[in-house]
Amino acid sequence: MEEAYVTLKNGETIFYRKRPGGDKAVLLIHGNMSSSNHWKRLMRVFDERFTVFAPDLRGFGLSTYNETITSLKDFSDDIKLFVDEIGLRKFSVIGWSLGGGVAMRFTLDYPQHVEKLVLLASISTRGYPIFSMNEDGTFNVKKRLKTMDEIASDYRTKWMEKLYESNDRQMLKKLLDSLMFSVNRPPEEMYEEAIDDMLKQRNLVEANHAINIFNISDKFNGTFHGTDETKNINVPVLNIYGVHDRTVTKRMIDEIAADLAHCVMTVKLKNCGHAPVVDDLPTLKQEIETFLDRG
Repeated sequence: MEEAYVTLKNGETIFYRKRPGGDKAVLLIHGNMSSSNHWKRLMRVFDERFTVFAPDLRGFGLSTYNETITSLKDFSDDIKLFVDEIGLRKFSVIGWSLGGGVAMRFTLDYPQHVEKLVLLASISTRGYPIFSMNEDGTFNVKKRLKTMDEIASDYRTKWMEKLYESNDRQMLKKLLDSLMFSVNRPPEEMYEEAIDDMLKQRNLVEANHAINIFNISDKFNGTFHGTDETKNINVPVLNIYGVHDRTVTKRMIDEIAADLAHCVMTVKLKNCGHAPVVDDLPTLKQEIETFLDRG
C-alpha cells in the first residue's frame, strides 16, 4: 500500500493511502473521530481490479487544518481539489458515517466524477442530530442544538476535549467499544490506531456542527429546513448498515432510503455494528463489490 501527501490549491495538505489495482477507481471517505486508517482492512482485501484511494479529511489524521471548516461542503470541496491534483476523473465513492454525508455532498457538487455511491453506516440525508440533554442525562429529542457555539459549550464536547487533552486512552478505548466496536473487538493494534486518530482530530466541534446542520432532503428535520437536493442524486446508491449499530440509528437509514428512493438499494448486515470492517469484512467486501459490478 502506498502513502503520500498532496498540497491542494487552497493551501491544505492532504495525506492519503493508495492501493494500486485495475482501471476501476474507488475513493473511500472516513468518518468522525477517525482517519484513512479505518479503511486499511478493506483496502487490503478489495479486488485487485479496483484501484483504491483513501484520504485523511482536513483536520483529521495526518492532513493539515489551516482553515476552519463550517460545513460538509468544505470537505467536499477539498475532495474535488484532491482528485484534481492526483488526476482522478471518474470513480465510485464510499462514505462511512460522517463520510457518507461528505460523499453525498460531493456527489451533488461534482456529479461528473461519481459513478456509484456507497453509504456505509452513514449519517442521514437529514443530518446527524445532536440533541440537548435533560437534567436526568437523557436526550431531549425535541431540542436539537443549533449553533457551533452551543455544541462547543455542551458538556459532552467539553468531556471529549478533556479526554483528548489528558490522553486518557483507557476511557477512549471504552468509548470506542460503546460506539464503534460494540459487536466484535478488533486486534489491539487497531485499537491503538483508532485512539491515535481520535487524539489527532483538530475539528471535533466543527465536524459535529457540520453533521448536525446537514439536510439535503425536502423535509424539515425539526430544526433545519432541507435544501431539497436529494432528487439531484442520480447515480446508483447502496445504503448499507449494521443492524446492531449504536451510532447511526435505523431511523437515519430509513430516512436515506425514503429520500433517495429513486436510486437507492438498502442492505442490512446482520452481524455488524458501526464498524463492519471489523465485524464482518468478508460480507461487507462482497456486498460492495457486487454493487459496484452491477450494470
